Amino acid sequence: MSNITYIYAREILDSRGLPTIECSIWLDTGHMVTSSVPTGLESGKYSAVSLVDHDPNEMNGQGVTKAINNINAIIAPQLVGKDPTKQTEADQLLINLDGTRDKSKLGANALLAVSQAVLKAGAACVEMPLYYYIQQKYQTVESFKIPTCIYSMLNGGIYGTDNLDLKDFSIIPASYIEYRKSLNIAVTFFQKLEEVLIAKEAIHCVGKVGGFAPNLYSNIDAFEILVETTKSTRYTFAQDLFLGIDASASNLHEDGKYLLRDRSKPFTAKELLVYYQTLRTTHQVIHIEDPFQEDDWKSWQELTRELGETTNIVGNKLVTANKERLQKVVEQKLCNAVAVKPIQAGTISETIDFIKTAKESGLKVIISQRSGETNDKFLADLAVGVGANFVRFGAPNRGERVAKYNRLLEIYQQLAEWSNPQ
Repeated sequence: MSNITYIYAREILDSRGLPTIECSIWLDTGHMVTSSVPTGLESGKYSAVSLVDHDPNEMNGQGVTKAINNINAIIAPQLVGKDPTKQTEADQLLINLDGTRDKSKLGANALLAVSQAVLKAGAACVEMPLYYYIQQKYQTVESFKIPTCIYSMLNGGIYGTDNLDLKDFSIIPASYIEYRKSLNIAVTFFQKLEEVLIAKEAIHCVGKVGGFAPNLYSNIDAFEILVETTKSTRYTFAQDLFLGIDASASNLHEDGKYLLRDRSKPFTAKELLVYYQTLRTTHQVIHIEDPFQEDDWKSWQELTRELGETTNIVGNKLVTANKERLQKVVEQKLCNAVAVKPIQAGTISETIDFIKTAKESGLKVIISQRSGETNDKFLADLAVGVGANFVRFGAPNRGERVAKYNRLLEIYQQLAEWSNPQ
C-alpha cells in the first residue's frame, strides 16, 4: 500500500488567460502527479459551483485563491496518509468536508483538482496507464476503443465574436473510421476551411475553443461553408463526415422565444424544432447539443421523439452531470445523449457514477471540454477508460485542445501495439 505524503495546490492560467487550479500530490513511493481543472463561460443552473474570489483588484475578479487555500489548509491535512487507490473514500471525504449540495463551500474546482490528482496518483502507484487504471477500477466497458471525435470548426455565440448565434459548428467523421484517419480528416478539413474563408475574404481568427469565428450573415451560411469545404477535400459529405452543432439555446431564449439571425422574427419552440429538422435533412446535422432552454421539457421530448433515431440529441445544461436531473431525463425521454464534464459533478466518483447510470439507461456518453481548458490530458484517458461514445475537445488547433488529441493518438498507438505484438 502506498500513502499520500504531501498535497499542494497553486494558481495557473487556463486557455482564456483566466485563473484556475493546479494540484500536485506526492506519494511515499516517490511518485508525484499533477492535475489541473478547466473553467467555463457558463455553468448551468444545476451544476456544481466553482469557487471564484470576485476580488476586483485581483485577476479581474476571477481569482481562485480561496479555493486554493481550501485545498492547502482544509483538504490536504485530511488526505495526507491516505491510500490513493481508494478513490471512493477520498472523494467521500471531500464531499463531507464541503458539506453542501452544490459544492459551493470549498468549490467544485477545488474538489475536482484534488479528486483528479488522487486518481492519477492511484494509477501511478500501481504503474498503470491512467485509462487502463480507470477501466480496471470501474469496469464500465470491457474493451478499449478510441471514441468518435467531434471536432469544432466554427465558433459562434459566446465561443465566437457575436458573429453567429449557434455556439459551435463541428464535423464528425463516421464512427467506422479509425482514430488516426479521423484526425487526418479533421486536420485536413481545418486547413481547407481556412483557405475557403480567406478566399471569401471572411475573418479567419479563432474563437474560444479554437474554431474559426468568421463574419457571416446567418447560421445557414456557416453550414454552406462547411459543405463547400468538404468539396475541396477528398472526403465525401454524409459518408465520411457529418455535421454537428452546440446550439446553447438558453443563450438564445428570450421571453419564451428563441432569437436567431436567420430571420427577423423570433422562433417559437415549435418553429425552432422544425429548423433543426431541416438542418438534419439538408445539412446532415447528426448531433444537436442543448437545442432548447434546459427547462423546456416538452420541446426536448418532441425533438428526441422526432429525430432521436438518427441524431444525437445531447443534454448538457439540461443535465450538467447531475444524477437527479439525469433520472428525470431518462424518465421523460428528453434526450438520447449526455455531455459529461467532471467539473460539473465535482469529484471523480460522482462523475463515474453519473456515466454508469447514463450508460445503463441507454444514453450515449460524450466526454466534453470546457471553454477554459488547460494542457491537462485527463479527459482523453477518462473517455477511453469509461468507454465513452464520443469526445468533444474543440478544434485541432490551440495547445490545450491538441494536447488531448495527441494523448488519444498515443493511446491509439499503444492499443495497436498490444493487439499486434511483435
